[in-house]
Amino acid sequence: MSVTAAAGFEAAGVAVGLKSTGNLDVAVVVNRGPLRVGAAVFTSNRAKANPIIWSQQVIQDGIVEAIVLNSGGANCFTGSFGFQTTHQTAEKAAALLGVSAGDILVCSTGLIGTGDEVFRTKVLAGVDRGIAELSADGGEAASLAIMTTDSKPKRAVFSGNGWTIGGMAKGAGMLAPGLATMLVVITTDAVLDASDAEATLRRATGVTFDRLDSDGCMSTNDQVTLMVSGASGVRPDLDEFARALTEVSQSLAQQLQGDAEGASHDITIDVVRAASEQDAVEVGRSVARNNLFKAAIFGNDPNWGRVLAAIGTTDAEFDPYDVDVSMNGVRVCSQGGPDRPREEVDLTPRATHLLIDLKVGEAAATILTNDLTHDYVHENSAYAS
Repeated sequence: MSVTAAAGFEAAGVAVGLKSTGNLDVAVVVNRGPLRVGAAVFTSNRAKANPIIWSQQVIQDGIVEAIVLNSGGANCFTGSFGFQTTHQTAEKAAALLGVSAGDILVCSTGLIGTGDEVFRTKVLAGVDRGIAELSADGGEAASLAIMTTDSKPKRAVFSGNGWTIGGMAKGAGMLAPGLATMLVVITTDAVLDASDAEATLRRATGVTFDRLDSDGCMSTNDQVTLMVSGASGVRPDLDEFARALTEVSQSLAQQLQGDAEGASHDITIDVVRAASEQDAVEVGRSVARNNLFKAAIFGNDPNWGRVLAAIGTTDAEFDPYDVDVSMNGVRVCSQGGPDRPREEVDLTPRATHLLIDLKVGEAAATILTNDLTHDYVHENSAYAS
């Protein structure tokens, strides 16, 4: 059920012709209350799509009545026409729901730089139809409507002590950190105020979505939104809620990783015994963004030298001649030199684990990434066709 698993929410997904496939392409999620609390994190890319510019203003007062999402067009770099389209989308939803347009978030995903009157007309028609079809069972349809190159929907649900969290996500390429890395909507019927919602959301995204680095390409439309209805009447312990929100976020992030365009390996990079968490993240990300390493994993080659070469480009504290590297449980490098034979490493499974032991402290971090494949190049070279 994804976003409608939590009480107080209705959703819908409809098809209005934004996609040439005829698949669902506009989603609406509405908070029926009694609370209308919202929080969001956005891409840190300076090149921001019109819906991001709009939604950053909407979220400032911590009140969100609904969110409208369309696939089949990013509405980015479409000039004043594009921003007017976003504004009209919010106004249309607000009029139909009897609320303020300033409390409607808007998200778009698809090809950058395209948008015309036909696009606008279809989006507005999607708002009209979506709101007409809202239901407490509409979460699955909504999760389908936000997909672009995704091969499957991403959904997650957590049942707490009298309260629930539900979520949906889309994303298969341009997955790189910057507060958020894709379109994600998470709902809860727990009782939270705006400051607690924002704090727990940032705590969760910081160690989940922000550490998914599939291809190093940061999008213009990335947004993670948390909507709070309070319909359960239960105010959870904040640490307990944050852990649950992190669990839901991690599940969605891993589903995004597993659907990354053309990937044949899902790579978990654990960096341990770093001087600081920042160092651990920097080291892990340097490997996740190293195309030589990613190509080696695609070829099932445990080329640990590429790992050391990648981490050597960072400013992290460590001695490159006292680092251990293990791949899928086999320590192939010890103290910066060869250890177990490469032939002992089996890289044929999709799940791939890389362990980097820096031996200088107690901090650790995990980064998620994928290999670099022929299919990734093909899918992204043909994206606009």
